[in-house]
Amino acid sequence: MKELFCAALLLAVVATSHAQENISKALGNVRVTAEKPVGNIAGTNGNVSLEDGAQAKNVQTVNGGIAIGRNAMVESVKSVNGKIKLAENTRAQAVETVNGGVTLDEGVQVDGGVKAVNGRIELARGAAVGGNLETANGSIELDHANVGGDLRTKNGNIEVGAQSVVKGGIVVEKSHGDHYDSNRLPRIVIGPGATVAGALRFERDVELYVSDSARVGSITGATAIRFSGEKP
Repeated sequence: MKELFCAALLLAVVATSHAQENISKALGNVRVTAEKPVGNIAGTNGNVSLEDGAQAKNVQTVNGGIAIGRNAMVESVKSVNGKIKLAENTRAQAVETVNGGVTLDEGVQVDGGVKAVNGRIELARGAAVGGNLETANGSIELDHANVGGDLRTKNGNIEVGAQSVVKGGIVVEKSHGDHYDSNRLPRIVIGPGATVAGALRFERDVELYVSDSARVGSITGATAIRFSGEKP
């Protein structure tokens, strides 16, 4: 009986030593080092930053930006009012912000989707997103990047840069009650050697430019203007 009690106590100590600490801070910045993995990180009024190689679960803040260092591993990354940046070769499951842009540096992998309401989404060379890229009032820019889902916007420009691959399609939405400048049309550019495998569907007027060397799916709601060279 004594031996069983000692074994159970040892297991409890080991489990406690491996438990990941959650971090919560209402005021001020949060900085996480790479010394040991942490659990959930929640900030309210302040920036959150993870050093190179750090590991955490869900990372979020309300009024502040989030910067994830190189070669880090996180689950979801969320901010309400702030920019989000994932540095080179970071791995995440999903990224979302309301008022702020999202930047994925070279080699970043996001298993799910990336979403912003009022902000730009940028994917650098070699960045890969498994799901959709969505923004209502911001541009989407891909540079030799890969997206497994759709590119979706209402009022933003979209640039599928050279050699980028979008396995889904492109959707520019128009919802009832939306207000936008009818004199400024979203500019959609599919660059040299780029691929958009799915359908391109436009529910409002746009300017659509497609490189002679690009491959795209069916187009509805717009007429493609073909161009040669790097830019239209």
